[in-house]
Amino acid sequence: MTQLVLLEAAYDSPLVTELVDEVQAEYVQRYGSPDETPLSPAEFAPPGGAFFVAMVGGEAVATAGLRDHGDGDVELKRMYVRAAHRRRGHARQLLAAVEERALALGHRRIVLETGSLQPEAVALYRSAGYEPTAPFGYYACAPLSIHLAKTLAGQSPLAGPLDIGSPPPRG
Repeated sequence: MTQLVLLEAAYDSPLVTELVDEVQAEYVQRYGSPDETPLSPAEFAPPGGAFFVAMVGGEAVATAGLRDHGDGDVELKRMYVRAAHRRRGHARQLLAAVEERALALGHRRIVLETGSLQPEAVALYRSAGYEPTAPFGYYACAPLSIHLAKTLAGQSPLAGPLDIGSPPPRG
């Protein structure tokens, strides 16, 4: 399995914008519309949030963001692996690194919303210990939404954590 290098990046940086546009296009294919959850770049900024771009060999292959929900919860948003890089273990590596980072930021639980038309994502999260939780947020009442959560407190750190480097260049 190729080691990912995780870079912290601003949500409104050009590279993140490109990757978020890709995931939004995938939502349009699967659901007929993009994710319309209201988001602000500030929600993904420290101290309570973070946004990451995962790199392999200098190429951006995946993203994931954390936004603070208060009371020890953080929401995982925009977790995405580019189609050409799927089925290589990148999503599992990225998820583990994001969980580790959430703990380092002081969060005790990750919550997320995904959809039933994303069976790969649902399978990944459930196999990583995510369990059903009370619906929340913009899609709380959407019939295709699946809301999951995982308690992080007491987890052991990764045996081989990912490198977290500096942000990708703006441009």
